[in-house]
Parts: sequence; C-alpha cells; structure tokens
Amino acid sequence: MSKSQRLFVLMQILRRHRHPVSGSNLATEAGVSLRTIYRDIADLQALGAQIEGEPGFGYVLQPGFLLPPLMFSEQEIQALALGAQWVSRQTDEEFALAARNALAKIGAVLPSELRHKVDDNAFHVGRRPKQLEAVDLRIVRQAMRDQHKLSIVYRDPKGAKTTRTIWPIGVAFFDSRRVLAGWCEMRKDFRSFRADRIEKLRLKSERYPGRRRDLVKQWRAQVDADRRKALLERLEG
Repeated sequence: MSKSQRLFVLMQILRRHRHPVSGSNLATEAGVSLRTIYRDIADLQALGAQIEGEPGFGYVLQPGFLLPPLMFSEQEIQALALGAQWVSRQTDEEFALAARNALAKIGAVLPSELRHKVDDNAFHVGRRPKQLEAVDLRIVRQAMRDQHKLSIVYRDPKGAKTTRTIWPIGVAFFDSRRVLAGWCEMRKDFRSFRADRIEKLRLKSERYPGRRRDLVKQWRAQVDADRRKALLERLEG
C-alpha cells in the first residue's frame, strides 16, 4: 500500500470514530505498526488535518478536513466510473452531462498511473429502453429542489384517469421503470406514481409546506411500517 493510500485509509478510520481512538486500535484497523500510525498522524497534521490527541490518550479528527480525490483507491475509481456510466445511461441528458463532468473533474486530479481507470471498459451498464413518458426529470428535480407542487394526470392500472396535485419528494429508478414518490392531496397520504402512467405533468407556482427531507423521513417510516405489517401477516397466515 502506498503512503497516499495509507493516509487515506487512516482518515477514513478516524472519520468513523466520534470519540478518541487509541493508536494501537488505529494500527490494528489499518494493518500497520504503531510507529507508522504516529508518523502518519504527524504527516496528516502537517497537511492541515485537525487531529487532536496524543499517545496513551487517543486521537480524534475534527470535521472539515478533506484529502484530495487523488487518494481514491483503484476499486473506488472503478466504482465511481461505473456509477457515472449508470447515471448517463439510465436517467436523462442533464444528469448524464453532470455525471460526465464530475468524472472528468476526478480524472483531472488523479495521478497518471490511475487516470486510465476512469475509462476502464471492464464493466458495462446497458442503456435504458426508450419510453414515451410525460415526466420531464428536470421539472421534477426543480419541483423537489424548490418544494413546488406538481399537477399530474395519472392513469391507474384499469385505465381510469385522475387529475392530482402532489408534493414530489423523491424519484426511484428501477431496471425499466421510474417511480415518483410524493404526498397526494387527493388521497391525503403518501403515494408512489409510475412515470409511464403519468400522462401530463405541470409545475405549479404554489409551494408545499414543511421541509422535503422531513417528508421523506415520514414516507420511509410509513413504507417500513407497511413492510413489517405485510411480513407479520404472511408469517401469521
């Protein structure tokens, strides 16, 4: 393991511990000697990391310090490249461009011996089949970012159509399907809407109340409760 990779590993270990951790425990987790830990901590402090502590007491990292992305391991680079490929082929053009730009920025600061891993073609993500959908993800992202309501015309599995006002809180991407999650004013509850059943979508000027992340927590709690209930019913049946 190179020194740069070793320093990155040590930083990751320190980030996981909110309370002081002894040098011997750091050495065990990092797989190096205690002397190396003391030397690496001194090097990180010289780079600007606010690591407080001393031998015999333990060390704790204050938040805010980041190592440059050149500390990525080979597997981490491959994972990022694969993730960017998935975004570019499974979402929309705006997100695809953002993924390519992010990957280019990472590649620009990587050392030369790792830069080629960004373009590694050992892994492949298939392209999402073209589907006619009324859902423009740019509008959905804007609505979620600014907490604006959406007006949709939705078709249920039997073909019946309803016009609804929803508070969009998230989008889920599956192999061949997109699902928009939000609060439905008509149902007065959280609902999930398949994108291929949304026939019309319009951004409204009216904002929805509260904070989106709080609504996401409520929605996830409800989903978890429903899953537990369904599991219990299956076990009891």
